[in-house]
Amino acid sequence: MASVEALWRGMSLEERLKWALSPDLPDDYRPFLLREQWVQTRCYFARRADLRSAEVEVLAQDGDYVIRLCIAKRPDLSAEQVAIFCTDRDPNVRYAIARNPLLTEQQRAVLLQDEDELVRTAAAKGPRPSKERCRPGQAPLLR
Repeated sequence: MASVEALWRGMSLEERLKWALSPDLPDDYRPFLLREQWVQTRCYFARRADLRSAEVEVLAQDGDYVIRLCIAKRPDLSAEQVAIFCTDRDPNVRYAIARNPLLTEQQRAVLLQDEDELVRTAAAKGPRPSKERCRPGQAPLLR
């Protein structure tokens, strides 16, 4: 019987995307989605509402800002993760965290003074709770 890693490596991008969105995602595939080479696949995985805290932790440190942006919108971040996102090098990530209801008033005040105009605008708009979207045949995703 082939190993799970061999099965994963043999999958096409289309198959990997399907698993990233699947409501029946096998536990054995989750570690591979965390390290997935294709950003689009990792992004879909990062938007899953059912991410585990250890997965959120790994994805919050992803080198690609798109993945960090997906995570910055989550309602289940730790106070430490929120603080880190407030100082993220990418303004798109700071924009996303500026709308997160977990942001403290002190953090909002700092983001109201951000060097990026769009981040300042987002901070001024205030909290925007994340919403779930669930298409037929897919796991619920955060928007």
